Parts: sequence; structure tokens; C-alpha cells
Amino acid sequence: MESQHMTQQVFAQFIEMSPASLSSVFNGRTKPTLNIIEAIKKKIPNINIDWLMFGTGSMYLDSKAAPVQHSAPTPPIVQSPMLEFEPSPSPVVEPAVPASPSVNSVKVTHQNPVREEIKIVDKPPRRVTEIRVFYDDQTWESFVPAKK
Repeated sequence: MESQHMTQQVFAQFIEMSPASLSSVFNGRTKPTLNIIEAIKKKIPNINIDWLMFGTGSMYLDSKAAPVQHSAPTPPIVQSPMLEFEPSPSPVVEPAVPASPSVNSVKVTHQNPVREEIKIVDKPPRRVTEIRVFYDDQTWESFVPAKK
């Protein structure tokens, strides 16, 4: 940011991040996320990732500070993971209530509805093999059940 002579506000707009997120990193309230590192690398391709993440090596890969082409910020592309679930059949089937004509009255309902339960047994029971918890700081943990 300083080598490009930018303020925090301008730099945040340049890398397409919110100024508040970037400010909290500069103030030490939060640590930089992988998204911030990727956004900086996307806009300044010759920056040294080791220097950016760990402070080692020279700032730029070609060892000279090349000016960055400033352009109008493009809207960020947000890709959210798509979860696909198989539709699960309803295990409870209720019989249809025959329609009765009513004139300015409430329909008569059954006091004790008859329910039929259907159990679908065409698939073997599924077992949990792994659980992953994703955190907002771009890290995750994996939990695997003990083998029996």
C-alpha cells in the first residue's frame, strides 16, 4: 500500500475489499485472510507472497517496485458452494379428506386423523465418514469418527 502511495481507503477499493475489513487487519484486531492475500496478489501480480505473508525476502519478485496499473474496481465475483441434496420421501402419508360443501361454515375436520407410516428400505443406512467445520478466518478442522 505504501509503495503504491495509497491510503487505506484507496487500497481497500483497489483490492476490492471493504475498508472496515482492511482497517481491522491494520489495527491488529484480525489477521489477514487468504481472501485478502489473493486479492492483493491478483492486483499486484509481481508481489512476493513470502514477503506478504511472512515478511521474508524482497517485496517484489523482480526486486524492483513496478508501478501498479490502477483501474476502476470491478465488482467481485462471489462464488458460494452449491450443496446438492437428494429429495427425501416423506415417511408419513395422510389420507385425503373428501371435500364437503359448506355454506358460511367451518369445514368439518377429523378429530383423530388416520396416519399411515411407510418405511423406505431400498438403501443401506448411511454412516458419517468425516465432518468438516469451516471458520470465518478461512481455516477448517476435520473430525473423523473412531473406527469400530
